[in-house]
Amino acid sequence: MSVNIRDNVDKGRFELVEDGHTAWADYRRQDGKLVIPHVEAPMPLRGTGAAGRLMQGVMEKARADGMKVVPLCGYASAWIRRHKEFHDLLA
Repeated sequence: MSVNIRDNVDKGRFELVEDGHTAWADYRRQDGKLVIPHVEAPMPLRGTGAAGRLMQGVMEKARADGMKVVPLCGYASAWIRRHKEFHDLLA
């Protein structure tokens, strides 16, 4: 399943818009790595799986761009631990 996320370069974050609300993952690119310090979903999207869909899209983007991922955010780190299909992307 491919998730449609937007790379908001000006804000340095990936965004997923659902039901008029935006979940996002802050990032910075550093030495061929995608560092993720924070993932956030607004209250109306919490518990809907939106943050997980966002993370899937971020990981798919990292794979497509040939980047490794450094999850600094507790949520991002926990999500990746639960999804073994993306373990090869961990830096």
